[in-house]
Amino acid sequence: MTEFFFEYGLFAAKLATFAIAILVVVIVSVGATRRVKKSMKGHIETTKVNDEIEAMRFALDAGVSDPEAYKLHIKQRHKEKKLERKLRKKALKQAAKGHAGDETEAEVKPRVFVLNFKGDLRALAVGRLRQEITALLSMAKTSDEVVVRLESAGGMVHAYGLASSQLQRIKDHGIGLTVCVDKVAASGGYMMACVANKILAAPFAILGSIGVVAQMPNFNRLLKKHDIDFELITAGEYKRTLTMLGENTDKGREKFVEEIEDVHLLFKDFVTQHRPELDIEKVATGEHWFGQRALDRGLVDKLITSDEYIAQACEAADVFEVKYVERKPLPERLGIALQDSVDALLMRWWERGTFSRFFS
Repeated sequence: MTEFFFEYGLFAAKLATFAIAILVVVIVSVGATRRVKKSMKGHIETTKVNDEIEAMRFALDAGVSDPEAYKLHIKQRHKEKKLERKLRKKALKQAAKGHAGDETEAEVKPRVFVLNFKGDLRALAVGRLRQEITALLSMAKTSDEVVVRLESAGGMVHAYGLASSQLQRIKDHGIGLTVCVDKVAASGGYMMACVANKILAAPFAILGSIGVVAQMPNFNRLLKKHDIDFELITAGEYKRTLTMLGENTDKGREKFVEEIEDVHLLFKDFVTQHRPELDIEKVATGEHWFGQRALDRGLVDKLITSDEYIAQACEAADVFEVKYVERKPLPERLGIALQDSVDALLMRWWERGTFSRFFS
């Protein structure tokens, strides 16, 4: 019996030692992770679009061309690349010495930076957008161009107002801004798009919807039917106008409509400020139009897909896709995925006209 207790105690001691060792490893790992999070919340990633297009072209060329002709083509391209690097290095040295002349300007290609914005109801992508723009403005020149591939059906007014202000920062620095719309830039999405120097759209992209909508259910009669009292206490005559559970009044409705109309007026003024050639009263009816119809009304400047525009830019410029990548822990990533699913569901309800609250 004594031997049993001795072996049991030895086993328990080993088990406790093992558990303590694991706990120490976990504590050290968590501490290191927290230090990394504090020092590195995210980072900027850049991809040279010219190289991506060239790689695809070479891959296709390798599959359809004669092997010998393909080898000669590769050798010739390597020579051209080597010459380009040599000329660029020479141009950079001249620029550093302050002797950049006409020859240097001819050798240095202009640059185009491509950003992507896919908006939801709350415009959560503005968090990444502001970081990307801050990074660009720290080194971009007035000779550069920023292209934003924009996709959004709109959302909360204040959120898309902030997103529009981020794009305004680019123009304020004297840098050309182009917005490309392949699918939709409506309502808050068009609020962002109209800031650009140029708006380009695919032939069947959706644009417009310069209006404001607000809907909410009211359960007051249901509560009364089941003898449920609802208390709403406010300080300030218009602290609450319409509510979901309280009994709404005509005065509250009138104030709510007044607020909606004021937001719409601000929206129209904003669009007019950036696109003064628009007949704002004709396009600010809340309607949306497909690409060609939007072009006829002056909502866009040209019909072209972002792929075609960027491919054309690659012929004369160095094109870089810029992306801010944020480091997030697993629980937060799962929460974001869940929130994205909820937003997608709300967006479907909103598009069907069954639910929305103060979305532009």
